[in-house]
Amino acid sequence: MPNFQVDFYKKADGSIPVKEFLDSLDVKMRAKLLREVSLLEIAGNTLREPHSKPLGDGIFEIRAQQGSDISRVLYFFVIGKTVILTNGFIKKTQKTPPNEIATALKYRDDYLKRKGNKP
Repeated sequence: MPNFQVDFYKKADGSIPVKEFLDSLDVKMRAKLLREVSLLEIAGNTLREPHSKPLGDGIFEIRAQQGSDISRVLYFFVIGKTVILTNGFIKKTQKTPPNEIATALKYRDDYLKRKGNKP
């Protein structure tokens, strides 16, 4: 039974970056990431490695691996046991690319500004 509500960040133009990312993945990788999302719904802020990892400044990632490909989805928490998934990418290097974290921060700021909510 979910304890947390997981939502997708929606840009002002109506596009949903995480949905677009998930739709771009092969079936197995998408299934693995959606399994991680369901774990996030249950465990929320108690989910830890290897499933979830804090990246700093309130941004976290969930991860899934299929062969040599590693997919990541970044997210943040909002008051009221809500998780907002911001953006996803295929990880090519050891370290999470700073531009992906910057995108998640930008999306969070936009979300909070439009929703009038605090993390």
